[in-house]
Amino acid sequence: KKAKHMLKFGAAGFNPQNLLIERAGALQFALDLEERTDGEIQVEFIGNNQICGQVSCVEKCQSGIVDIYAASTQNSAGGAPYLNVLDYAYMFPGRASQYHFLYSPESQRILRDPYEKRHGLKFLFSHCELRGIQMGQNFADKPTVTSIEELFGTKNRVTGTQLGRIAMKALNLNPTPVAWEETLDALKQGLIDGAETWASAVAYANMSPVVSQSVDLKFFCGTEHTAMNAGIFDGLSGELQDAVMESAYLSQVHVQAANEAALVKTVGFSDPIMPGTIFDKNDVRVATLSDAEIKKAEEMCSPEFQPQLWEQWRDRLNKWAGGIDTYQEIYNIAREVPADMLPENVEPRRWWK
Repeated sequence: KKAKHMLKFGAAGFNPQNLLIERAGALQFALDLEERTDGEIQVEFIGNNQICGQVSCVEKCQSGIVDIYAASTQNSAGGAPYLNVLDYAYMFPGRASQYHFLYSPESQRILRDPYEKRHGLKFLFSHCELRGIQMGQNFADKPTVTSIEELFGTKNRVTGTQLGRIAMKALNLNPTPVAWEETLDALKQGLIDGAETWASAVAYANMSPVVSQSVDLKFFCGTEHTAMNAGIFDGLSGELQDAVMESAYLSQVHVQAANEAALVKTVGFSDPIMPGTIFDKNDVRVATLSDAEIKKAEEMCSPEFQPQLWEQWRDRLNKWAGGIDTYQEIYNIAREVPADMLPENVEPRRWWK
């Protein structure tokens, strides 16, 4: 069919090659939407930081320079502060609970609707990992980290998330703002000891050669999401709006399965590490912390145990969401599935129905 809508998709630093490492689903979404609408919607995919980067994509989507964007919610939180709602420390026990929340109709009320109302953006789908501390060359000759005390006093890069900083300060991790594009050099030169991010981000951004240990702290969300300008969405016919939602759903299901496989088989985020993976080739060690160590970290920084640290932001986010207790509501939904559930076993559902 003749194209009725040409949509610009600003995909930060992504391209067809690195989207096979971090399976964020951006290209699947674009291709499926074109196919599903028989060409009535055409998508111009602009990655490699050509039109926007991790921090700027959100603002360019709000201002209409791009119609769709992909970046982490944490980097985007600078321009769309409601995204901080995902970043309370230890709110999600595992990746399964993250996917379960995104599929839940409750995510519409707690995350998607306030985000759209406040920032004019429609949250479509997201990849799910939990952030840890990726240690640079300063930790290459040190034993594999087994306790959080070994990280105390280190200097670590932090994203645009305001809530992430609260957790890092409480854990004595000296949050230091460094742009994503400059993190690799900062790690290489030893300007920072580590970076808070997740495993597949290290792999897709070619940071593995300068990362020595991937410490699985699991302390808050790492969510590489795709969102759309709400005005553009509202301007589509009902039929095409349905197509956008169905393509978003397909992409969410794809990401859930593909990223879980890629984490083990492509990235090497497992213990032991699979031979031939990116972590294996670059001598990146996965530092898995015991349940007792994770609990210790949780008691140091989470809203459940340190409510006073979070009061100001929690109050702000609760007001933006219409007076609900954002942390407690997401915390409860995250625990509707077992903590040790395999993420690929979470049952997909259309969250808007």
